[in-house]
Amino acid sequence: MRLFVAVVPPIDVVEDLSEFVEPRRDHPDDDIRWAADVHWHITLAFLGDVPDWKTDELAERLELAAKRQKPFELQLTGAGAFPGVPDARVLYAGVRDDTESLKHLAMTTKAAANRAGVTVEGRKFTPHLTLARLRRPIDATKWVRVFDTYAGPSWTAGSLQLIESRLGEGPGHSAAYATVGEWEFLG
Repeated sequence: MRLFVAVVPPIDVVEDLSEFVEPRRDHPDDDIRWAADVHWHITLAFLGDVPDWKTDELAERLELAAKRQKPFELQLTGAGAFPGVPDARVLYAGVRDDTESLKHLAMTTKAAANRAGVTVEGRKFTPHLTLARLRRPIDATKWVRVFDTYAGPSWTAGSLQLIESRLGEGPGHSAAYATVGEWEFLG
């Protein structure tokens, strides 16, 4: 299974951001592939392909990590691009996390995965919610300026999810996501 660990914003937060993004989706740029609202999440750890026999231990370790975490406040605000604005391949909404709980949770979920024998892929953790992927690198200055004006409602993050990603099985050959585990923060 191709898996990642994430915090998923509640529906009212998704709807607020969706209202802001919707008029931009009509932009006639074929190089922009907008992420579906139902897929919006904040990735804590990308695990890649995980053998089925490792998923039980992974779930147990993620549950322990969640139990140690206290709920915390988040807000989607600002914007950015990966790898950078002048050569963007991904447009994202920023995440305000005054307590840096996401950073801590990303470290603990990566450690939990490693203890379960699952290698975590990726680079330095940057809290974000992917809005769009670009078919080729572009200068995204205008897009980042537009999305940088967004400030959504705050919410209390109360759980983490283990999500399966099935490439090419979603709408328009995008990925289809399915939550395979969710654990509440009890800390």
